[in-house]
Amino acid sequence: MKKSLVIAAAVAATFASASYAQSSVTLYGVVDAGFTYTTNVGGNANYAMTSGNVQASRWGLRGAEDLGGGLKAIFTLESGFDVTNGKQNGGLFNRQSYVGLSQAQYGTVTLGRQFDSVVDYVAPLTAVGSWGGTYFAHTLDNDNGNGTFSLNNAIKYTSPNLSGFQFGGAYAFSNQAGGFANNRAYSAGMGYNYNGLRLGAAYLQAQGMDRNAAGAVVNDPLGATQRQRTWGAGASYTFGPAVAGVVFTQTRLNGGGESLRFNNLEANLHYDLTPALGIGAMYTYTNANGDILNAGTGSNSAHWNQFGLQADYALSKRTDVYLEGVGVWGAGANAVGLTQVGYTSSGGLSSSKNQGIVSTGIRHRF
Repeated sequence: MKKSLVIAAAVAATFASASYAQSSVTLYGVVDAGFTYTTNVGGNANYAMTSGNVQASRWGLRGAEDLGGGLKAIFTLESGFDVTNGKQNGGLFNRQSYVGLSQAQYGTVTLGRQFDSVVDYVAPLTAVGSWGGTYFAHTLDNDNGNGTFSLNNAIKYTSPNLSGFQFGGAYAFSNQAGGFANNRAYSAGMGYNYNGLRLGAAYLQAQGMDRNAAGAVVNDPLGATQRQRTWGAGASYTFGPAVAGVVFTQTRLNGGGESLRFNNLEANLHYDLTPALGIGAMYTYTNANGDILNAGTGSNSAHWNQFGLQADYALSKRTDVYLEGVGVWGAGANAVGLTQVGYTSSGGLSSSKNQGIVSTGIRHRF
């Protein structure tokens, strides 16, 4: 009797070990902090210790369980935070929080708070979505290239890699009884990779944001936005130690009977001088047009020229130090009140038509 119990316990332990081996949970994150000098903040210069200069500081948990037959259960919980004061940026898992199923042959379906297709397929071709980081975002991050907001209540599909081609889409529910279209969003995109060439295109639409603050999108660019439509396309090419890219995006905002449209055209180049030292440059032209700008100025338009330079040195595979500078120059009376380097955390909107940032710091990835 005792011998049978011992054998049964051994078999149970073996199966438990096998089951445990088929599951994994990974703790990961980025800690990025430095010093930033920003011009024209309330008419003054701002000297500040800042968090997330190149990448937003974050930590997360990522897990997978093998369900057999190539099917896996997956989840991601990711929280952004400010290194300088230890505070979370919003809720606990404010960046991403989703669970789903993944199969190598058929793709991945996930449910929860997630990024849209513009972030997935177009942003990686820009400086802000690849090597440049936060301050390289287009004016006010109007196209969400920096991932300023995520979609709540979203179901998302991502296809498998089909000989370099991949596509996906998401639908985010309003979660409001009797208001199905009150703050819902949908998005779709595609990408292609072949021999150093990378292509991407995507579309995002959110509507009814002014009617439901707890719906799909909580970020509200106009304060009373009824609809946001963003689309973009771009390409990059890797040749030796260099990567060159070009991207165009457009964002249309409607709210309170007024409209605003942003067009962004970016060219970027990154070059690895050595395996440890990389440099990058970016130029973006942004044009804004809409009746919301005509507030006694007699004009419906404004535009900006934005330049960025960065040098990054790897101390190890996980730790690097950086020095970067970004400047934006606006034209037209309407540029005042909308000018901002990327999407800054070191002072916000410029008090003039121009703004510049110089930032240096250290980043550690785990």
